[in-house]
Amino acid sequence: MKTNTLEQLDAILIEKLNTKNATIGVVGLGYVGLPLAVEKAKAGFTVIGFDVQEEKVNNVNEGINYIGDVLPADLEALVASGKLKATSDYSFIKDVDAVAICVPTPLDIYKQPNMSYVESSAKAIAANYTKGTLIVLESTTYPGTTEELIKPILESAGMICGEDFFLAYSPERVDPGNKDFNTKNTPKVVGGITESCTKVAAAMYRAVLDGDVHEVSSPAVAEMEKLLENTFRNINVALANEMAILCHKMGIDIWEVIDAAATKPYGFMPFYPGPGLGGHCIPIDPWYLTWKAREYNYHTKLIETAGEINDSMPDFVVQRCAEILNNQGKALNGSKILVLGVAYKKDIDDYRESPVLPILKRLKGSGADWVTVDPFIPVFKLDGEIIKTESLTNDILAQSDLVIIATNHSNLDYEKIVNNSKAILDTRNSVSNYIGDNIYKI
Repeated sequence: MKTNTLEQLDAILIEKLNTKNATIGVVGLGYVGLPLAVEKAKAGFTVIGFDVQEEKVNNVNEGINYIGDVLPADLEALVASGKLKATSDYSFIKDVDAVAICVPTPLDIYKQPNMSYVESSAKAIAANYTKGTLIVLESTTYPGTTEELIKPILESAGMICGEDFFLAYSPERVDPGNKDFNTKNTPKVVGGITESCTKVAAAMYRAVLDGDVHEVSSPAVAEMEKLLENTFRNINVALANEMAILCHKMGIDIWEVIDAAATKPYGFMPFYPGPGLGGHCIPIDPWYLTWKAREYNYHTKLIETAGEINDSMPDFVVQRCAEILNNQGKALNGSKILVLGVAYKKDIDDYRESPVLPILKRLKGSGADWVTVDPFIPVFKLDGEIIKTESLTNDILAQSDLVIIATNHSNLDYEKIVNNSKAILDTRNSVSNYIGDNIYKI
């Protein structure tokens, strides 16, 4: 039976977490939520996953995996043992001792945060949670979300944060396809509304993860920390992309320049150019910060300029296509283009915010006839249309006027690509080990 004092609530929940007797909920069973739910169940907790999409709920309950970073055998075993189940019925929130919110936080057409998924999740929790529950927001967002948006919604149920329930923010740090770091071993940052909130949330993650748990003084610090991580990468990739454009104009190989600079053992970290940024984090997260900065009458000039550079790379790729075809006496209009890769990065099946999508749109707008090959993505959606990817054959290569290597998947046969293509635009330095007059770089 739950008690009324903060000290008792704190001690009871930490004891349940340390002994793995707590039931944990995860709201949102996507790229972040499902791996987290699996790790919590593997750690010995009983886990309930919540999602509004019945297809995901049914897949989980049938032990059918749909996320690349989850081992199908793990999911199947956890479901069969009863340690993990899914539901779209949020009334079961009453049965959990702790719950993590892992729902999307996309941008709208004006590059402003769309918090509707987070807000609806918080309202569903507020309608069902009980005294002594821990709620942790993991979705990437702007500083202030936990305190300004989530806390008032939860307190509308009549309970007080820090007295009747615990609330914290801990940013997800999932890197799809990373072979070295995953949900289990990546260090966690945790910031609670109160010291007790931080302590309880940290106890939950320490009971689940192998990585360190770093406690900070507030949710805002943890929220800003995540944005700093991805803004750092966004800006440095933008620098690499701008250098690539300049090096192309000067006739210098940017990849050789970066390799040379990387020999310095201090003061330099290599970042690489490409066709643009993709994924749900790096191209999106910095815009949360630019939006929030306006509240303080501050203009984030460097961040916005970096975003503009990265957003312009699909245009540069198409411009390079036109230049390469022009050198062969061909126009982009009417040419057959083979695009290798739809995913936003190598060896994953995720094409959220992939720069390949705007490249395809621009090619179509220029009158080019394109097809795609991606061994990880059999079908994808572009402007509402379902498009099937093709198989990589000698014929499809030979019939193409230009091949664009947009995603450098490891299982693509690059020797076959080089030997059978009229012209190749390599946006990822994938065929640097090959020599041929048919190879071009961005």
